[in-house]
Amino acid sequence: MLRELNIRNLAVIENVSVTFHEGFHVLTGETGAGKSIVIDALALAAGGRGSAEMIRHGSDRADLEALFDLPAGHPVWETLSRLGIDADPSEALIIRRELQAQGKSSARINGQNVTLAMLREVGEHLVNLHGQHEHQSLLRTDRHLEWLDQFAGEELAKAKAEYRQVFAQYQNVLKERKELDERSRQGMQMLDLYRFQLEEIENARLKPGEDESLTDERRKLSHAEKLADAVSEAYDLLYGSKGLAALSKALTRLQDIVKVDPAKLQPLVEQLQSSYYAAEDAAYQLRDYRETIEFNPERLAHIEQRLDLLFGLKRKYGETVEDILAYENKIRSEADRIENRDERLRELESEERRLLDDLTARAAKLSGFRRDAGQVLSRAIVQELEDLQMSRSVFEVKLENGPLTAAGADAAEFLLSTNPGEPPKPLAKIASGGEMSRVMLALKAIFARIDRIPVLVFDEVDTGVSGRAAQAVADKLSKLSRSCQVFSITHLPQVACMADHQYEIRKTVADSGRTVTSVQELRGPERVEELARLLGGVEVTEKTRHHAQEMLALAERQKNA
Repeated sequence: MLRELNIRNLAVIENVSVTFHEGFHVLTGETGAGKSIVIDALALAAGGRGSAEMIRHGSDRADLEALFDLPAGHPVWETLSRLGIDADPSEALIIRRELQAQGKSSARINGQNVTLAMLREVGEHLVNLHGQHEHQSLLRTDRHLEWLDQFAGEELAKAKAEYRQVFAQYQNVLKERKELDERSRQGMQMLDLYRFQLEEIENARLKPGEDESLTDERRKLSHAEKLADAVSEAYDLLYGSKGLAALSKALTRLQDIVKVDPAKLQPLVEQLQSSYYAAEDAAYQLRDYRETIEFNPERLAHIEQRLDLLFGLKRKYGETVEDILAYENKIRSEADRIENRDERLRELESEERRLLDDLTARAAKLSGFRRDAGQVLSRAIVQELEDLQMSRSVFEVKLENGPLTAAGADAAEFLLSTNPGEPPKPLAKIASGGEMSRVMLALKAIFARIDRIPVLVFDEVDTGVSGRAAQAVADKLSKLSRSCQVFSITHLPQVACMADHQYEIRKTVADSGRTVTSVQELRGPERVEELARLLGGVEVTEKTRHHAQEMLALAERQKNA
């Protein structure tokens, strides 16, 4: 359940901290007081999208924090573990969300940063929001199959996942066949081009990295004379009278007098010895290197010719030899595909028939699951509608077979008849706004027992109902709150009096001249006064107060019964 909700600088809310309880909660208040802002805050905590426009004017950010108490076996703990979020089921789950005026937002779960996608995945296990216009989604028949499949449970979900794997394979086969057909018109022309290019590349007998090694060799051959002169001169200087001979003579002179001042002269002797050996080694290396310098005009001409060939290939096929070789592999594969097109088409046609037969059988299996689930769902909704003052209604799930899609071969549509003797018809043709709200509430009541979401939020689900229907909606919400925590924004006293906890959303103007929204839990006389306002409108009289007290007393007896 949702235990606490703290909101700061969100729309007209400056700073609000609210504690919630188990059971049925209603939020009441004048139109425009900010009731929906509380719902918006819950939506943000569940991963809904936020924007800078939601931040209170004059503030640089908005913050909200939601604290949930959940049992150890709840599915959300498994989701948190899979996402790598540390969470202890014996402790509260805390979600923080921050919106910044610059347009950025951040989210944390138990102090750990998470992405919006991760928060949304967690939020799907925590809060189910029913907005003011969500009952209109009942008019979208594409949602009906989705709801039916959700109701059908794990067995259908597993079969549907297996079906989708096969369907993806089938789509890939169709795509490859289409590509082969489209390429066949230009295939032979492209094959001639590929063969020419392959022959040109193959005749070059390319080796990876040879362009770099040839460039290095060309540089040495083209400067061979300069290299030889410089190396010879350096060798002569080292080995001449001003080189090693001079170092040797200097070393001999110092060695003769080193005993006179060993403290100062011995380090110099050692330094000269080291320099002598280093210079001697360098001289030998220069001599050996001089022997390797090659004067070969023929080899240089061959390298120039080879590099010209490589340059021409690079202009056509890639920036490096490796790129050219990769292109060769690519067009060889394309050429093989074109040459073997007919054989591949026969393979694809065989695979397509096999997959189509498999899909058809799997789709029929899905249809069977859905027919069975549709009958159970119809009976369950009829029972719920009876509780909602829509007795003798007929609800059907109509399944029609169609082309294979990612969901199978079925199209589902909900049909309803609210008048005895009249055949069930699509919801869009027969249901009023109040009836649509009650059908949606019936669905929510059924799915609340399936998806185990602990918090259900209804934003004016009682729109379009009054009298006995409004009382029936209130009874249904109250009963629903026995299995989960229910929140409802309402203007109907029949709904408000059935709540276990009532909160007034009030908008006032502070001394600073700014509009401020507050949230206050109502008890005793305060709740009677608010209920009287819902009954009487602008003017609250003793009669409306008395009526409000009677309604609260009757509601309490009804809940206890």
